[in-house]
Amino acid sequence: MSETPQKRLYIKTYGCQMNVYDSERMADVLRPLGYGVVDDPEGADLVVLNTCHIREKATEKVYSELGYIKQMKGRKAQAGGKMTIAVAGCVAQAEGKEIMHRQPAVDLVVGPQAYHQLPELIARAHRATGERLSADFAADEKFDALPAERQVNGVTAFLTVQEGCDKFCTFCVVPYTRGGEWSRPPEAIEDEARRLADQGVREVTLLGQNVNAYDGGGHTLAKLVRRLARIPGLDRIRYTTSHPRDMGEDLIAAHGELPQLMPYLHLPVQAGSDKILKAMNRDHTAESYVRLVEKIRAARPDIAMSGDFIVGFPGERDGDFDKTLELVREVGFASAFSFKYSRRPGTPASAMPGQVDEAVKAERLDRLNALLDAQQKAFNALQVGKVLPVLFEKKGRNPGQIVGRSPYLQAVHAVGPDSLLGQIVPVRIESSAKMSLGGVLENQSLLESA
Repeated sequence: MSETPQKRLYIKTYGCQMNVYDSERMADVLRPLGYGVVDDPEGADLVVLNTCHIREKATEKVYSELGYIKQMKGRKAQAGGKMTIAVAGCVAQAEGKEIMHRQPAVDLVVGPQAYHQLPELIARAHRATGERLSADFAADEKFDALPAERQVNGVTAFLTVQEGCDKFCTFCVVPYTRGGEWSRPPEAIEDEARRLADQGVREVTLLGQNVNAYDGGGHTLAKLVRRLARIPGLDRIRYTTSHPRDMGEDLIAAHGELPQLMPYLHLPVQAGSDKILKAMNRDHTAESYVRLVEKIRAARPDIAMSGDFIVGFPGERDGDFDKTLELVREVGFASAFSFKYSRRPGTPASAMPGQVDEAVKAERLDRLNALLDAQQKAFNALQVGKVLPVLFEKKGRNPGQIVGRSPYLQAVHAVGPDSLLGQIVPVRIESSAKMSLGGVLENQSLLESA
């Protein structure tokens, strides 16, 4: 008796790590229905675009992609098949009805808090009846409805612990697309982390729009990290993304006390001008950010700082931008993400006076990136000659090469046997570039015995 052919599921993920986690969980939800993930949308039975609404270009990429998917859907229909198209994530939450209007080939829209309803929505779409739009906020219901078991590939995994945001930065759509701050119960997080460790995961990255605002049943993020650090086999813990105002003393202390908590912190500052920070509703100053970094480095001197920057925010003048450069020079970043301000409909900043010319934004971004790139290269160069513990994750591009991550989240390339994948191995760093390090196994017997 032949097996029923597996239905083909293609998921394309845009944006942040939380979307990566959500895409994995969508696959988990759909697996019992016979869907298996494929790498090509052509001929797929179900195509899911898991979208990001942070920047305008990301949104337009979704609509462009939908144009191509529509053609594939037509080709499959001509061959006697059926392709279902779903748009999920933050664009779905913000522009659900607009998506249906602009691209009628879309069969259903599901917000980030409702993707656990995908099986029901797909059934409705197949029956061509019922509501095609599901974008209500119900974070607790979503996590309660997800399968307990996750299928992970590899030794690292994302783990969502907190969703939503109450900060209402004037440039940001997250409070409108993900809702208010909500934290998962620590027991549920620990259970998921233990199951991941049982599958061989050695490193987890805790995710949240404001992850250090985590507040689960009396647990701060620091207390949660300490709880997870006791799980056997879970050797590395990271978290992202954080807000400066939620960086508590207990979390700072944890960086100095827990070897499992990696010495890497992504702590967005956005700008170095207090005038611009106030207009952004960031609720911190440039000075308070610098002093906070000093406290963190006092607890963990080798910590690698990462940040986010927006240039060309409404009202930003040359002097304001110069203050951003001053802050970057004072703090020193191991890595960073920088963007030109992009007007997002419905956000307060989109209607602010003093919108900055695109050419000015581009020139400022080039200057900022030149400084940030130089700092990243300098930080990486400091690792040359050191022996770093590297968690090897996958094979490299070259024969015999394996690739892993340092504690500072740098990619590290070395020659070594595949048997080292999933292990934390001392590597002597011999070279550095902007995005990666090169090294040799400190224990050459590992190579010789391969």
